[in-house]
Formats: sequence, C-alpha cells, structure tokens
Amino acid sequence: MWLIAGLGNPGEKYAATRHNAGFMAIDRLALRHNIPLAERDGYSLGKGAIDLIPVVLMKPLTYMNLSGVAVRKVLRKLNLFQEGEPTNLIVVHDDLDIATGMIKLRRTGSSGGHKGVESIIRETGSKDFIRVKIGIGRDPGMPAEEYVLRKFRSAEKKVIEDGIINTSDAVESIISCGIEKAMNIYNRTAVKGNPRTE
Repeated sequence: MWLIAGLGNPGEKYAATRHNAGFMAIDRLALRHNIPLAERDGYSLGKGAIDLIPVVLMKPLTYMNLSGVAVRKVLRKLNLFQEGEPTNLIVVHDDLDIATGMIKLRRTGSSGGHKGVESIIRETGSKDFIRVKIGIGRDPGMPAEEYVLRKFRSAEKKVIEDGIINTSDAVESIISCGIEKAMNIYNRTAVKGNPRTE
C-alpha cells in the first residue's frame, strides 16, 4: 500500500492558489481512479487502487505548516512506519524554484525551505520519502510568502493544468514502475524557475 499526500491549505480562501498545487494533484488522481475523498479528523482521505496496487490519497487539513501532524497520523494508522521510518510515502507539493507547470521527482532530501515538507520531516523524524514537486515559479517583485497564496494568472492556467496531469502520470509511474524509472522519465524536463514577466 502507498500513501500519497498532496500538500496545501484547506478552505475556499486558498482553493486554486499556488501553494495548493498538491491538493490539485490529489483531486486529479481521485477523479482518474474513482477514489472518493472524505474529511476526517485533520485530513481528507480516500482509499482505492492504481494499477491494482492499493493506495490511499490524502490532503492534510491542518494547514501547510502543520502538514506533518496529519501525515504522521495516517502513516501510523496504515502501519506504514517500519523501524521508525515512513515507507511507501509520496508527498506532492509546490516548488518555487521550478518553472511553473514543470515537475521534478526526488527520492529523499531536505525540505528546500518548504514548510509543509519541513513539518513532515520533523513529525516523522525522517527525510527519506519520495517527493513530486510541481513548479510554480517566482515573482521577483513579490515576497514568496505572499506569492504562494496568490491564484494562477489566466495565462498560466493551461500550463499548471498540464503540470497537474504530468504530476498524476508521474505518481502512477512511481507506483507501477518504481522511483528510478519514473525519475528517468519525468526529471528530464524539469527546469529552474525563472522570474516571470508580464
């Protein structure tokens, strides 16, 4: 069984904002694989299968900076801790340092300054979990903490939609073929985020 956690902030105020790219990817996977999501205590959860492999889709509802609290709770519930390490965990989240709509896969690593990932590392005691990063770019004229809570501009909507589709494809590839093969396929097109121009 795999746990796929998409990061974001709950509530209509944050819906479709850049920081909620992880939520968008979970919604897309849920739609693709007919996995209904239901709200529980601190998270939204759905059980189903991808290529006949059992999966659990989740969206932490604890707000981004406390994402790890909900993720840890679900990992323990699903018995996906082995010798104190999370297993079969995929975290999907936005990334300021990747161009909008591009994606990048990683097997492990630091939080890279992402507060949601930082919370998961802190709460699980491990940085060894798979990440699927969705690029949201940067705006050099705006503080990062403000920029991530903005909605995508009209001109970016098709780009991020394609990115969410690729993200869903990448998650399916990880589950079906393994992280190494998925990285070989999807990391070839990841590029560094450039300052946006109007």
